[in-house]
Amino acid sequence: MEAVTLFFKTIVLRPYVFIFFAAFLFSAIKLIGWPRTWRFWLISWVTAFVCEFSSTRTGIPFGWYFYNGSTVGQELYFFDVPFMDSISFSFLLFASYCVALGLLLPFNSPSTTEHLPVRLLRFDVEARTSWSVYALTVFLFAFIDMVIDPVALRGDRWFLGKIYYYPDPGWHFGVPMANYVGWAVVGLISLAIYFSLDRRLTPLSPPHPLMQRLLLGIGLYYGVLAFNLGMTFWIGEPFMGMSGLLMHLPFLVCLTIRLSNCPRSQPAV
Repeated sequence: MEAVTLFFKTIVLRPYVFIFFAAFLFSAIKLIGWPRTWRFWLISWVTAFVCEFSSTRTGIPFGWYFYNGSTVGQELYFFDVPFMDSISFSFLLFASYCVALGLLLPFNSPSTTEHLPVRLLRFDVEARTSWSVYALTVFLFAFIDMVIDPVALRGDRWFLGKIYYYPDPGWHFGVPMANYVGWAVVGLISLAIYFSLDRRLTPLSPPHPLMQRLLLGIGLYYGVLAFNLGMTFWIGEPFMGMSGLLMHLPFLVCLTIRLSNCPRSQPAV
């Protein structure tokens, strides 16, 4: 019962995390269905938790960092790792996956709609589990943390609270580069397992409308990014905020240009 009580306390203490998590579940079910969604969540959550558990004890793969336990009794922990932290990896990885799909899904040969040529995105298993999608997803996953982690490290200046620290702060606004390597490791392991399962599961019925459902996950990525950039500017860190904004702007522009050429109501293919 204590764990259940702490779980509800966690929701009250971290409502923004669970709003993002709910958005992940909704968008993932719409895009890939429930059987793949719960597997994606479980794989990514377990991988992230094991890596966090390891890093706080061995420094692998994120480098050395420690949770200070300042919110013990206020939110749910598993072996000194906050539950809300490990589940964040799941929705961030899925959101990164959606952005990678938006940038890299190949087009079918032009079809004709109302006598006009229309290029339609492919969503078959080969396209959505390609090596290029795999690599770009991992990069975007670690890349968004370059905005999240610096502001989270300053959680004592906003409602996150000071919950962790690095014994040897790094050059990127206090965050060691090993931390971003760790994020890439979580993404590499999680996607390798999930993609392998995706190829073995019952073939996925193409979602319709594909573009609108894909945009839900893309919106989650940029929603999380906007939230963290907003917190960065709010705590009075304009240089850090502008750095994060300018890093992500080229990807947003490329994504907007590419998807603007796709019909929003394209049939599933």
